[in-house]
Amino acid sequence: MRRPVWILHAFVVGLALHNFVMAELYGAGVRGTALDVVSAWKDALLAVGLLLVLRLHGSLRFTLRPIDWLALGYGAIVVVYALLPQHLLGGSASHRGVLLGAREDLLPVGAYLFGRGLDLTVKDARRLGVTVLASAAAVAAFGLVDIYTIPLSWWRGSGVPDWFRYQLGFDYKGLSSLPENFVYNTGNEHPLRRLVSVFLSPLATSYMLVVALLLATTWRLRLRAPLGLWLPTTALLYAGLLWTHSRSSYLALAVGLVVFAIVRPQWRLGLGAAAVLVVVVGLAFVKAYPHVAPSTTFTAQELKEQRQNAHKPGAGPAVSGFEDASTASHLRSLRDGIKSVVEHPQGFGPGNAGSTASRTNVTVEAGESTYTQVGSDVGLAGGVLFAAWCLALLWRVLRCTAWLGAALAAMLVLGLQTDILGVPWIVCLLWPLAGWRVSHPEA
Repeated sequence: MRRPVWILHAFVVGLALHNFVMAELYGAGVRGTALDVVSAWKDALLAVGLLLVLRLHGSLRFTLRPIDWLALGYGAIVVVYALLPQHLLGGSASHRGVLLGAREDLLPVGAYLFGRGLDLTVKDARRLGVTVLASAAAVAAFGLVDIYTIPLSWWRGSGVPDWFRYQLGFDYKGLSSLPENFVYNTGNEHPLRRLVSVFLSPLATSYMLVVALLLATTWRLRLRAPLGLWLPTTALLYAGLLWTHSRSSYLALAVGLVVFAIVRPQWRLGLGAAAVLVVVVGLAFVKAYPHVAPSTTFTAQELKEQRQNAHKPGAGPAVSGFEDASTASHLRSLRDGIKSVVEHPQGFGPGNAGSTASRTNVTVEAGESTYTQVGSDVGLAGGVLFAAWCLALLWRVLRCTAWLGAALAAMLVLGLQTDILGVPWIVCLLWPLAGWRVSHPEA
């Protein structure tokens, strides 16, 4: 209890299982407010962590550094924007939308301050690393078993579709209320399964696996992990990543390895070669995926909706490597988000961007990119402050912990085209550890 590192272990395991458990609870009859209360366990646990470090230190009166002022300044802007009436900003979020949006925007600040109060030993850090690697390996293993042995019909009949639709408010089309990215739509009416695992998302799963693979890299290079243990573990993690069919995550892993190589010149040649290999294998796997991935079928109603959707204007199916409809969609969303922030620099207030706006049925002013979503929520100045804080944090971390800096760099790059703040597993691991490193760069 003196050093509440157990909270980080709880986040690593609990947030990996969160979506699956919540969906099964919904299927078992725990719904509405009751399930909202249960699903808030992560927020309550972070609050407990902050209280424990306050009690440990008597206060959080550590020496405030410029990086802390960036975090606190950004957090203050989020709070002010959440309190401002929406009509003054041009937003249309409901009170619930504002709460959800502000909670997501503030999560990295709370996680960072929790980490700033932690006093971990080397043994603590290594035990946490074991938890991360073991959890990621379990997630990868379950996901691989799932796509080859558990039919999509089981997921359709589980609590997952109704949890997404009625509890969270995501009105997914085309796959019986399951998220569309549960499958890889080749455009020929014979979709392929993607690894979604207990995250119920190929993207969130891939982000965890990218972080774990970068951790496994330092496990081998610095800690001299036995090859007989390291090799199968890494192979399992990498196989899981490949089967998520998340090309942006393949590239993010390569970026992380390059960053790792830059700050650790003694391993530069091997890490550089690994980065190139990741890109080459990823591209080859994308090409080979239709031949190795398990196929599935649409129901009659799904097929009807798919055919109707096929006649709408847009890019073609994702079948040609890294350049396809998905890439075009991400680039278009990023461009539109930047345009929205530039044309409305005062922001719309929390709850008007990304998945929060989508699930609360208001106009999505900016989507996908973390930075355009933050800019849409708290204005251009708030978005710039958030980005400056993240870059300052990256600079500080890279100077003392290569794998953590590489992982943070990979996630910040992913943030250009996806909402990393919407994946609490990432925020509640990397930001506390980064905060700890700011407090203890020599540990």
